[in-house]
Amino acid sequence: MKPINPDTKIAVLLKQDPRALEAIISLSPRFEKLRNPLLRKLMAGRTSIQMASRIGGVNIRDFLSKLEALGFYIEGSGPVPAESKNRETPDFLKDLPPDRITELDVRPEIETGKDPLHLILQRLKDLKPGQVLKLVNSFEPVPLIELLQKQGYESHVEEISPDLVITWFYATRPVDIQGLDPAKTKGWEILLKRFDQKMQTLDVRQLEMPLPMLTILEALETLPPDQALYVYHKRIPLFLLPELAERHFDYRIKEVSDQEVHLLLFRS
Repeated sequence: MKPINPDTKIAVLLKQDPRALEAIISLSPRFEKLRNPLLRKLMAGRTSIQMASRIGGVNIRDFLSKLEALGFYIEGSGPVPAESKNRETPDFLKDLPPDRITELDVRPEIETGKDPLHLILQRLKDLKPGQVLKLVNSFEPVPLIELLQKQGYESHVEEISPDLVITWFYATRPVDIQGLDPAKTKGWEILLKRFDQKMQTLDVRQLEMPLPMLTILEALETLPPDQALYVYHKRIPLFLLPELAERHFDYRIKEVSDQEVHLLLFRS
């Protein structure tokens, strides 16, 4: 087996040894969702061992030891440093008055199997200058933190207990919460002509989150190089856009109404 380290993606582990799935699940009940093939496909490719240990509330050394027992070789001879849970309070949280805090508890949404992303983005969009979002969750939302960091949000995580995590978000600069490049709304008609008779269609409007994103990514895997994928969606898929760039796909977006968005996806 190839050597692994805290930055190794979960997808790499599962590809090298399928037994790693049960080993990871045994570390924390929070990993039970990995049994779902669709969710596993979405999360495994973007989540590293280090990120997973934080999400699961697992000591990273215990995580690596479990994998080492399967025959994985841990890269580097030195000890793995323990992660400090006592992170220094950032300046934006010091002496913060209550009227500048808006709280959102997404645990009820998650417990019912719903994706709280739209609630989080709407609450961020409604923040007034100088306000801070206090996100209450049962785990550290690492993918969300990374996404919002790219859009100009500073964050701070406080683990109150294994099942209660507070994540604070503060905009360090003016932010367009949709994060949409205006150029991605131009040239729609030109591209339709370019891919005339070379287009597949996909309607994900009736699918529950996160199935729209997963369905689109699966369709792109088998899309011929000279074709485009025309997608009918309910909203701009914020999490999908960085995935497209990593997979060398470009896109254009046409907002038809508040409840309907069309996307044209094609190879860069």
